[in-house]
Amino acid sequence: MATHPHKEEDKGVNVNNLYYLVGAAGGLFVGCILGCGAIWIPILGVFGVLFTGFFRNVFVKGRAGA
Repeated sequence: MATHPHKEEDKGVNVNNLYYLVGAAGGLFVGCILGCGAIWIPILGVFGVLFTGFFRNVFVKGRAGA
């Protein structure tokens, strides 16, 4: 029986994309609720993604499992 040269490592679930998806959806949702014009809804979605990047780098970066 041949052995595989690579060691198997425990790879946890990567939730980084989920943070960005929630940030974008939250920004779009806020834009819709505020009743802004059609141009502001995607802009608020981008702001949501930017806030998510800030949140990840400041608060989540130091967590062991994140």
